[in-house]
Amino acid sequence: MPIRRLRQNGDKPFDDELPEQVTLVGGQLRLSVNAFAIDDGHEITLIDTGASNAWHPTMGRLPQAMDEAGIDVSRIRVVCFTHTHLDHIHGLVLADGRDAFPHLARLLVPRQELGLFRAEAKLERFHGMAQPFEAGDRLRTHMDVIGAHGHEVGHSCFRVSSGGECILIWGDTVHVPSLQFDRPEVTWEFDDDQDQARESRLRLLALAADDHCFVAGAHLDSPGIGRVIRSGGSFRFEPQ
Repeated sequence: MPIRRLRQNGDKPFDDELPEQVTLVGGQLRLSVNAFAIDDGHEITLIDTGASNAWHPTMGRLPQAMDEAGIDVSRIRVVCFTHTHLDHIHGLVLADGRDAFPHLARLLVPRQELGLFRAEAKLERFHGMAQPFEAGDRLRTHMDVIGAHGHEVGHSCFRVSSGGECILIWGDTVHVPSLQFDRPEVTWEFDDDQDQARESRLRLLALAADDHCFVAGAHLDSPGIGRVIRSGGSFRFEPQ
């Protein structure tokens, strides 16, 4: 993604010198795209689905990733979206047009974004299946919704707890991990509300650090999971 996607001081393009830890590829920012599977021993809940063939040609590798992880798609009965941007929802449909998850029973979408989801013509056959959720809901025994609005109107984080540990699956809270942990005030061009996105990021970073939660992010570098540590007046990320 071009560096101009970064924003600072409201909605002004980022014009500071990039820190040396921000690695560019051909002069552009590298953006990972991840989805996350929660296995409770009975069935698997998938958080986001990637882009399939709806965006860049280097995306759409979720089926191969699930094969590599030993995940049987027939066990995926529930799909939850952090929000409805195309790189999170279009993986419902494989590149050849078949359903990616033939045994899907529940499709959960942020209430504020049901209209956005139902505007996606390619996903029309799923429109009637979509069920709304909102911040504060408990979706599964160990899975709660935390509002993280800003990047999109219904952008949501899922807190999953088990065995005395927790993980925050936080969607697009961070786009450029090499920069935004140290400088969480930096926003992203596609944040629907820059100020609210910044507030949500700061709140979730503090929550993850203070509660010693793992975090899982759609755009954190692969494998996309780690811990947030307070570092002076900012934060740092420790991949796991």
